[in-house]
Amino acid sequence: MGMRADDLRAMIVAAFPEAVVEITDLAGDNDHYAAHVVSESFRGMTRVAQHKAVYAALGGRMGGELHALQLTTAVPS
Repeated sequence: MGMRADDLRAMIVAAFPEAVVEITDLAGDNDHYAAHVVSESFRGMTRVAQHKAVYAALGGRMGGELHALQLTTAVPS
């Protein structure tokens, strides 16, 4: 089944409209992605809180349509 990279990006941008989002399909199977998300919204948040915010934006699709996500987050410099 899987999820398209564009759909994944759209879900993250919907939650963080000003974010710069880079998505990489790690296995070419629409199931294993790397996402790098840079957002001002993350300022003052711990790394764990940043990751939880991104996972929340995915609306429970982790483990279902989306099997694995290698996530990195940052605040704009």
